[in-house]
Amino acid sequence: MTDFVVVPQWQGSASSRAMRLIDGALAIAGDLPRGATTIVAAPEEAGDALGTGIRRLSALRAAARAHAEAARPATGRVVTIGGDAGVGTVAALHGAGEGSAVLWLSAQPSLHDVASSPTGAYASMAARALVDPAIPPLDASAVLPATHVVIAGARDATPAEIASADTLGVTLLPTVEIEPIITALSAARPSSLHIHVGVDVLDPAAIAGVTDPVPFGPDTAALIGAIRAARDAAPAGSASLTGFSPATPDAAADDMGTLLRIIGALA
Repeated sequence: MTDFVVVPQWQGSASSRAMRLIDGALAIAGDLPRGATTIVAAPEEAGDALGTGIRRLSALRAAARAHAEAARPATGRVVTIGGDAGVGTVAALHGAGEGSAVLWLSAQPSLHDVASSPTGAYASMAARALVDPAIPPLDASAVLPATHVVIAGARDATPAEIASADTLGVTLLPTVEIEPIITALSAARPSSLHIHVGVDVLDPAAIAGVTDPVPFGPDTAALIGAIRAARDAAPAGSASLTGFSPATPDAAADDMGTLLRIIGALA
């Protein structure tokens, strides 16, 4: 059984069109099984940095608490939908046990720290927060060993993020080719695997509802192939899909077939 938790979070995004994330999350929710779907009430206030240099951190923490409360009663596999990459961090760390690993599929590797981030958005640090306790947490979850995080499809990595991956020991791959992903996961030997999909991992020809599209990504079939191969290689844990930001609520329908195929693979 799969439970879906929908988080229409927009606070903290660096995009001037951040509130499109609400439309994206709710559009997907409309096509999920109603009895298995919980929609989290994201905080209404914009939030404050709390002196950390992270945009709207107080609101992000409130959204993280609401997400945890919604996910805790779930009896099956939890797939989190909506928001930006910060939601993916919370989903990955929620309930992560000893030996858990994360496959992070995104064009943006999200490996900045507060000093190197060009925007101050938590999404730019979201994957790093999985392994680096120096990143202010969104909740009280413990970090993972760096060798248990594999970032793939990250073709838009900055020099600072590449250096971070080397320093931390995180696997950073520019494509979603199956063999290097499976090699990295096999080395980690995880007890369970969270798979996170930022929709910008797809080539812009495959999806329109992305705020900052990055060319030369995989098509839908290649992404789903990587997800299925990863699930075959490690025990399935939770999953997340974030970053869907359609230009209008009506435009969301154009991408829904692609998104539901990916969600089906995750679920």
